[in-house]
Amino acid sequence: MIRWRKGTVVKIRREWPGAVELDVMIDDEGEARALAYPALVGRPRPGDAVLLNTTALAMGLGTGGYAMVVAVPDRFPPDPSGPGHLVKARYTPLQATVLGADEQDSAHHEVLRDAESIDGMPVVVADLHSALPAIIAGLHLDRPGTRVVYVMPDGGALPAWFSRTIATLRETGALTATVTVGQAFGGDLEAVTLHTGLLAARLVLGAEVAIVAQGPGNLGTGTRWGFSGVSAGEAVNAAAVLEGRPVASLRVSEADARERHRGISHHSLTAYGRVALARAQVVVPDLPGEFGDRVRAEAGPLGARHELVTVPVDGLEKAVRDSPVRVSTMGRGLDQDLAGFLAVAAAGRHAAGLLSRRPDGADR
Repeated sequence: MIRWRKGTVVKIRREWPGAVELDVMIDDEGEARALAYPALVGRPRPGDAVLLNTTALAMGLGTGGYAMVVAVPDRFPPDPSGPGHLVKARYTPLQATVLGADEQDSAHHEVLRDAESIDGMPVVVADLHSALPAIIAGLHLDRPGTRVVYVMPDGGALPAWFSRTIATLRETGALTATVTVGQAFGGDLEAVTLHTGLLAARLVLGAEVAIVAQGPGNLGTGTRWGFSGVSAGEAVNAAAVLEGRPVASLRVSEADARERHRGISHHSLTAYGRVALARAQVVVPDLPGEFGDRVRAEAGPLGARHELVTVPVDGLEKAVRDSPVRVSTMGRGLDQDLAGFLAVAAAGRHAAGLLSRRPDGADR
């Protein structure tokens, strides 16, 4: 299950909040990229011996193609101190204790203890982590300065620190904060469930809009139900039960080599058409030409369960190009799969429009 190796740190390549990228020399195998999370294993230095998990590296995975530093055996980090009783990555060798916003020792416990409403806050739901910067670009285009909080469940990467996208969006002010929920960890706030994560986003962090999408590295099997993006449907349910306004973005593609992801991906059709039991506003981007006709036709059946909202895409390409994050999905950039990024940016645009209207549809 795990491919263990020993190595030596050659140099520090770069750092971003929560993560350090390294070059390591793996015994009998040569040099490779590695990633360490200092909060878990300490800060490796050139010359340090390191214990590595090279499973994903050997598989050639895209987002996960690192040797992961499991330990720096000759120099342990200091013992943790302070409050915190939430154990994340539970019963794994790297289980970590964090302070949850919703636990009894938290300063936010009283706010969250009996909370049950996010008071009509729009919650934009997406399948892929790569949608995050485009959603924010569409949102800020029509409503600059909106307080946006990303709520990251545990369908992809568990450490939020893995995401350079989050780090850049935070650094530039495009993203206000991140809440990590379930087994995910490393956000500005931690929470036990998606529900308390959304409540914390609204009541503690003052979010005007929340975005829910899994972290990098989603998992799919080519089967109807075997993909981590089913959590998008569950996110619609959570947002609705907390009296929010779920906004469902569609995963679309003109360029994906896999037919099941061409047009509207089967991930979106299953998550919203089968898993989501609550009503959402499904944003249908007003794309031009035959592909736009295809997307509108494929979205049609979702109207039996949800409200279909057609949103114009004018101006969104420039907004996404101007994002502080260079967008990419499955190795395809904006020019290779423009429609996919316009579709999720349109959901951000729609959420911006909702902020000027009450949940009952009246103007504020």
